[in-house]
Amino acid sequence: MIELLRADALAGVPHGFAGRQGGVSIGVHAGLNVGLGSQDDRQAIMRNRDLACEALMASAALVTVRQVHSADVVTVNDAIAEDARPAADAMVTACSGLVLGILTADCVPVLLADPVAGVVGAAHAGWKGAIGGITDRTIVAMEALGAARERIACAIGPCIGRLSYEVKLAFAERFERDDPDNGRFFTAGRAGHCQFDIAGYVASRLHGAGIERISLLDEDTYSQPDRFFSYRRSCHRGESDYGRQISMIALG
Repeated sequence: MIELLRADALAGVPHGFAGRQGGVSIGVHAGLNVGLGSQDDRQAIMRNRDLACEALMASAALVTVRQVHSADVVTVNDAIAEDARPAADAMVTACSGLVLGILTADCVPVLLADPVAGVVGAAHAGWKGAIGGITDRTIVAMEALGAARERIACAIGPCIGRLSYEVKLAFAERFERDDPDNGRFFTAGRAGHCQFDIAGYVASRLHGAGIERISLLDEDTYSQPDRFFSYRRSCHRGESDYGRQISMIALG
């Protein structure tokens, strides 16, 4: 059974944050691995992608991008072949029949919608994309399709939690140079390190951009191996590879 987590802020909008439950992959990729960049069997990956899309909206076309930790956004008007995926980290659309899918394995998935305008978006916010403005640029791209930021609702899905995300002090200093107020997203850790609340940081960027309705699912990918894939956990365990989960949104 595929588990699709929902967010209150997106009630009435077809969306879901999938974990690793369900699917046909085995081994370290066991479950619903949808990552084309993983070393998993490609047929299993493609089957998992079909299952995920069907769980949200049967007969719709799943659209993903080749995520590169950028702040680049693409506007999607048609289905995109898997081998033609553009390099980007967010998508927006005003077209029905398309499911926008963002892949993560600790990074922050963000789903956005303006149901009045009929515009949705999906963004992959790793720390580089987050500080680079991926959510800000996604909002601007949605506005170009007729959305209004005062109507846009957002949901932040499963990602690595503060208690699991240890970073070096120099990492935190980069964020504090960008904005001294960012220090609130870092708490003390072991010597030379601190803990980063990346979900809180992304939520703050959204709020600062004028988004008032934001749901945070508060699900830590690292600490729940039975429910979610995690890049950092796979590294700490010395595993050979890791899977990716998918977060999806579409127009009804």
